[in-house]
Amino acid sequence: MMEKSPFLEAVRRNIRLRGYSIRTEKSYLYWIKSFILFHHKKHPETMGSAEVISFLSFLANQRHVAINTQKVALNALAFLYQKYLHVELGDMGFQLATKQRQLPVVLTPTEIGHILANLADLPTLVIKLLYGSGLRISECLRLRVQDVDLTHLAITVRDGKGHKDRQTLLSRQCAPQLKQRINEVLALQKQDNSQGFGPSLPGALSRKYPTAFRQPGWMFIFPSPATSIHPVTHTLCRHHIHSSIIRKALHRAVIQAQIPKKVGCHTFRHSFATHLLAQGSDIRSVQELLGHNDVKTTQIYTHILGEHYAGVTSPLDRL
Repeated sequence: MMEKSPFLEAVRRNIRLRGYSIRTEKSYLYWIKSFILFHHKKHPETMGSAEVISFLSFLANQRHVAINTQKVALNALAFLYQKYLHVELGDMGFQLATKQRQLPVVLTPTEIGHILANLADLPTLVIKLLYGSGLRISECLRLRVQDVDLTHLAITVRDGKGHKDRQTLLSRQCAPQLKQRINEVLALQKQDNSQGFGPSLPGALSRKYPTAFRQPGWMFIFPSPATSIHPVTHTLCRHHIHSSIIRKALHRAVIQAQIPKKVGCHTFRHSFATHLLAQGSDIRSVQELLGHNDVKTTQIYTHILGEHYAGVTSPLDRL
């Protein structure tokens, strides 16, 4: 199989050496492989900017892929040539399609209440955290016991988008459920530990601290019901649940609630920001809670409202 080729495996090792995430690794390898297949399995060393432009043009004009997809493919090929092969592609004269600004879909508090009423068990808590704390779905599912501060009602997001850490709000409504959840997952961790394994750990932490998987702080808040083999260390571990579990439950809840909007997990992050601004929160505070580098990114929510506001509490507590 091509994905086991020595070349792609060497690229994979280089990506890991640079500390890229597993998601980025899979994405880059997918586009590098697609690039090679598009050019009839020519070795990248025998190709250059002309072939890159040809591939990107094919994605845009024949495949009609989204603009963000074009950007990811370009980033993957830029990594391949500039960082792995040490070949400068130069000015290719290729311009990505421009994306018109689209206002994010935002739910009303009543609509969010209807959706939550049609959810049950674990998905309910996850969606409450997305809305009550402004989390991305990946950030929520990666939460560990040490990231939740029930005393100060705070959540620490580690290695978020852009490899940044940040703190955000924890709704009082979520605190009792999280406390119960933590007790349940720590009991599961003890069972796993008795069999010699535990939660998956980031990077090379398991080599530096071989017994870290036994520490309660590293246990996932939303662990997977099944165990798996870690893709880097190749050891048995328990990862967090897959986002598809939440997405499917949310899809059913939206249909049952008869919400006539396109609702995804990220919709609750948009609603978090918009409702904070609507209740008077300062835009700089919302920027910090969302983890945006530039306040201009946060300002898109003011276009929904028409103005800026000031003050901060979790919007979930106002339902």
